[in-house]
Amino acid sequence: MDHHATTLAPIPPEQTEPAPTAVRPRFQHQGIAFGCDYNPEQWDPAVWREDVVLMREAGVDLVAINIFGWADLQGPDGAYDFAALDEVIELLHAAGIRVNLGTGTASPPPWLTTRHPEILPVVEDGTTRFPGGRQAWCPSSPTFRRYALELVEAVAERYGGHPAVAVWHVSNELGCHNALCHCDESTRAFRRWLRERHGTIDELNRAWGTSFWSQRYTDWDEILTPKLTLSSRNPGQMLDFHRFSSDELLAHYRAEAEAIRRRSAVPVTTNFMVTAHIRNLDYWTWAADMDVVANDHYLDHRLAEPRTELAFAADLTRGLAGGDPWLLMEHSTGSVNWQPVNLAKEPGQLLRNTLAHVARGADAVCFFQWRASLQGSEKFHSALLPHAGTDSALWREVLELGRIVGALDEVAGTRVRAEVALLFSWESWWASDAETRPTHEIEYLDQVHALYGALHDLGVSVDVVRPGADLTGYRLVVVPGLYLVSDEGAAALDAAVASGTHALVTFYSGIVDEHDRVRPGGYPGAWRDLLGVRVEEFAPVLPGTPIALESGAAASLWADRLETTDAAIIDRFADGPAAGRPAVTRRDGVDGAGDAWYLGTLLEPDDLLDLVGRAVERAGAASEPGASADVEITRRTDGERTWRFVVNHGADPVELDARGTELVTGSDVDGRIVVPAGGVRVIREEAAA
Repeated sequence: MDHHATTLAPIPPEQTEPAPTAVRPRFQHQGIAFGCDYNPEQWDPAVWREDVVLMREAGVDLVAINIFGWADLQGPDGAYDFAALDEVIELLHAAGIRVNLGTGTASPPPWLTTRHPEILPVVEDGTTRFPGGRQAWCPSSPTFRRYALELVEAVAERYGGHPAVAVWHVSNELGCHNALCHCDESTRAFRRWLRERHGTIDELNRAWGTSFWSQRYTDWDEILTPKLTLSSRNPGQMLDFHRFSSDELLAHYRAEAEAIRRRSAVPVTTNFMVTAHIRNLDYWTWAADMDVVANDHYLDHRLAEPRTELAFAADLTRGLAGGDPWLLMEHSTGSVNWQPVNLAKEPGQLLRNTLAHVARGADAVCFFQWRASLQGSEKFHSALLPHAGTDSALWREVLELGRIVGALDEVAGTRVRAEVALLFSWESWWASDAETRPTHEIEYLDQVHALYGALHDLGVSVDVVRPGADLTGYRLVVVPGLYLVSDEGAAALDAAVASGTHALVTFYSGIVDEHDRVRPGGYPGAWRDLLGVRVEEFAPVLPGTPIALESGAAASLWADRLETTDAAIIDRFADGPAAGRPAVTRRDGVDGAGDAWYLGTLLEPDDLLDLVGRAVERAGAASEPGASADVEITRRTDGERTWRFVVNHGADPVELDARGTELVTGSDVDGRIVVPAGGVRVIREEAAA
């Protein structure tokens, strides 16, 4: 074999700030990319040639490789063998297929963890997690960082100028498994991070409220990561540990990205996990470091409405991209392998799911993976090329999907415009779902998904934005259960409403500041004046206990014991622990201000849909005619032309007014279009006369 030993330059100091965004390269591709992960190291080289032929047949034009390639690139002697990777890249390049090149650092090879067991992560019970899976490394480990950067330097040196490389892929799904490490190195790093954040021990004690339970610290060396305790843990400590852990992995990303950028002008990114059950990283703090935002998303059948969560995740990813197009780095053709029951997709669902992402801003739709593995933990994960091979219904769907994605190339680079914003915060998610809270029957995402779901079913386009963002251009801002908000974040909503934006805020919002310190004087502390209400007490109820409102609306799980100060009462509790008190209020805008609604309970879906619909209507926000829970309608625009995506999840066809050209079928539309049951249509609309 041809071993290519590489002499590496000294590792530079760790970069702690993002590179200037003004000089960042942009991801450039001819149209909408159709791609996949490819793991050629799992296959005989003869298969590589067959794969490239089949990729061309399917229309695949962007392939991620070297995601888990470390063990194949470097052995324990430190020498690199690039022969196989060279050959795969040249095969793809010769076929006109561009490369999404991984750094290969996602999982260390066994020789490294054997040589340096100190890099292994420690979980909250104080026990070590060992090799045999993936991500068996501590984000704070200087030893792991040194070896990883040596690999990145070597890969970037070899391929930094290769014309096939379209984008660099740092590591893989950073923090999916190893985000919260409690080893000795992480403990030392946590102390350093705390010093930098709080400055003094006294400030840390104030931030964490350590006068409670005799927790007051007198020296930095007394502070540990929040390992398991006999009781509940300090919420302020837990919150800061989440922040620290997100920052540690971001520092690792920055170090790899900087090593690449010294050798390549190609854009650098990593694949986020904007999804329902992974909450380890605060992607709002990561987004500015991405040359292009990318996300992995899989339908989660543990949720009541997985396809609505897909839409939310896509809109949130677009929010992280600042409204720019983004890349769907991974999704699936069928079942995954990691849920309790891994459901296959029904005929047509692959197309619907894929185009739902494109409709909400994706300029690439890629899959894990190209060829289904024969061994390993993911051997039953679906792929573009299934175990059944090309003589299969799934392969025929893949061919059709590739054709349709190619027909949508003209949509690339366009944007989604929204008149409604929804505030979302990973910090609030961490703090809200704490060990001690008013009820464990409602979690942060329950409210987020409920409010987003109502907007989705009304056919309202939504921008998902961070607290503190400029909100003044929106007609309506929805704030679902935003338990934690800083003064600056609260003031941004105040300013928007004062300028004419309407707001809808739900219970358990504005309760604490950024240190998880309760705002005294009655809830929702940050927005009492804005909303014109004062909540004296939370009054959650047991599951299965219905709550009725005087209007006949039904609710459950939560009631606020609230009074109004200068808000109108829209509805009252008819029974339950807050009987007779206001349940829905509205402080009407005066002198150019917008309305400010408050919802003090968890409404059942139909009643929530009605309330959100009234707020949308009063705000003057547009909704798409014909949209419903089963029919998604979204538009992308380049400022002159508009493309309307209609995704029909229902069992019946829908008929809509339309004029223009339909891209899926290539037909002209003159007045009306029928979208078949389970079908998708994309209309390039004629400009209004």
